[in-house]
Amino acid sequence: MSGAEAARARQLVDEVYRSDSRRVLATLIRLLGDFDLAEAAVHDAFATALERWARDGPPRNPRAWLVSVGRFQAIDSLRRRARFDATLGELAQRLEAQASDVAAAGAGADGADDELDDDRLRLVFTCCHPALTPDAQVALTLRTVCGLTTEEIAHAFLTQPPTLAQRIVRAKARIRDARIPYEVPGRAELPGRLDTVLHVVYLVFNEGYAASSGPSLIRADLTAEAIRLGRLLVELLPDPEAVGLLALMLLHDARRAARTTPSGELVLLDEQDRSLWDRPQIDRGTALVERALATRRVGPYTLQAAIAAVHAGARQAADTHWDEIVGLYDVLLRVDPSPVVELNRAAAVAMRDGPDAGLALVDAILQRGDLTDYHLAHAARADLCRRLGRRDQAAAAYRRALALTSQDPERRFIERRLCELAAVDGTR
Repeated sequence: MSGAEAARARQLVDEVYRSDSRRVLATLIRLLGDFDLAEAAVHDAFATALERWARDGPPRNPRAWLVSVGRFQAIDSLRRRARFDATLGELAQRLEAQASDVAAAGAGADGADDELDDDRLRLVFTCCHPALTPDAQVALTLRTVCGLTTEEIAHAFLTQPPTLAQRIVRAKARIRDARIPYEVPGRAELPGRLDTVLHVVYLVFNEGYAASSGPSLIRADLTAEAIRLGRLLVELLPDPEAVGLLALMLLHDARRAARTTPSGELVLLDEQDRSLWDRPQIDRGTALVERALATRRVGPYTLQAAIAAVHAGARQAADTHWDEIVGLYDVLLRVDPSPVVELNRAAAVAMRDGPDAGLALVDAILQRGDLTDYHLAHAARADLCRRLGRRDQAAAAYRRALALTSQDPERRFIERRLCELAAVDGTR
């Protein structure tokens, strides 16, 4: 095997890992019935792929090959460990028998499902089982289904990575010990399980829309995954809030090409080149908003989608209907009150009534102690102070925001604002 062949094999394995590793993991969790065993099997399968694909060439269906290799390597591992624990030998025999049954029935059996042919969505509902605490449901889904790191999830929860890691370990143990089934719940159970699943999908999208850390603002793989799961949820259970969430994600994602410069620098909404917005996707998102609103069962995702639709409908920033946006935020605050919603409403009020009005609202939120460690609250305050000519206050707020963010494009944007303020002071 030449060095070039090995390099090509590694490149292909890396590409398949990025595109399919979470799918492979989800299927192996279903087949093996154990999170940790499946995770080890995924790593073993990809390690084997590095060796065999370089020697024999890639298989016709890499994902199916990885699932098959991972499963049989997990069985071999259980057999080796059975010397110390007889129950593992029984498990290996059972898994081997199941694998033989699948092989006898044909290759398509692995993917068959009367409810929905998608292992990742089944895994989402398993992770969101009511036997787990709400925080554990979300953390486990983000880690297992979407591959977010513990640090990324901890940032979303505003907690520490070790705390998050223990939460995930306990959630896996609870699923194992309670023998929680790996399945999409029946139609009667779905509505009660949907809220947490929607929350998980939204968190995944948010991490892709504005990554918590790293060199890029946007992680298109995560936004695409969230939108894909959102579409599957709407097909499975066309609840108005599932429709509203899908609309919200489509409308936000439609602006992706304009949110950064070609070099990856952050571009604010009012400065974006709106000709780059994906108008067909905006039309699809707007139609979904209208569909959700027509049911008159309006929830927070539908209201946020309606706000996004107003923004998307403005062909230039000056055309934005800020009065309508503030009104929608008023309703959203009644339906789903939170400091972040208050902050977003304050920004809209500042656009409608002027920066003084918005700053008073932002200061009230911060003075209550809410959002003290939320960098966007300090960035919003800094921008309003800047617009009011209060450069010292703006600089202090920008520095506070800078200390709280680990996202590289956001940091560079804030640093540019600080340099602009310093340049103005230097010319006085």
